[in-house]
Amino acid sequence: MRFIEAGPESPVIRELTRRVSGDVCTLQWQWPSGADSVYIGRRALDADLSGAGGTPPAPERSFSPDPSGLKLYTREEYKAAAGYRDRLDGIGRFAYTVYAVVPGAGEPVLVRQPDGSNTIETPAGRAKIRCSVREKKALFRPYKSVRIEISCEVPLGEDVLCYVKKSGAYPTGPQDGTVYPFGTPFPAGRTSLPEIEVGKNDFVRVFFTDGKKYGLLYELLPE
Repeated sequence: MRFIEAGPESPVIRELTRRVSGDVCTLQWQWPSGADSVYIGRRALDADLSGAGGTPPAPERSFSPDPSGLKLYTREEYKAAAGYRDRLDGIGRFAYTVYAVVPGAGEPVLVRQPDGSNTIETPAGRAKIRCSVREKKALFRPYKSVRIEISCEVPLGEDVLCYVKKSGAYPTGPQDGTVYPFGTPFPAGRTSLPEIEVGKNDFVRVFFTDGKKYGLLYELLPE
């Protein structure tokens, strides 16, 4: 098996799409003329969820797949299944790459597409994070104590979560009050943080520091 860069006359994969139903991802694409098989690779984009939350998929030109991890898939199989179906087993995101095969080349010759149009990303499961914020008031004091507990299925990087304090009402997001990064990673399991003191009219909630980024990887559930 060897790879070649796509040229003007090379068979290439076009219109690659994906559909997720439950834990099954279905890929569909336009087959190049004369091709009766492809090779499909899958790679995890968030192998270490304790880091900064994952990185975008590497461009196809910079990614060298392990040939042993590629799966041969024929046009007949594609027709029978109305696409290529794969079970999403894991947490984070995956990238699928579909390689066209040069017909009549003897050994398998796979076409790399540097523009990445034969690669598509899909989210899999999200790791659950449960948070508890409990208040303890004391008579005749201008402050109250707040204890935060975080329970997570996987380790979290120090920049994933923050807590937000607002006077007079509960904050609705990181922009609705004063933001305090935790500044420490969280191991998998339950972590009880030291109590903090806030004003009697202050309210605290836990949020993602970046909901758009981390909401794809984690599910934040208040207790």
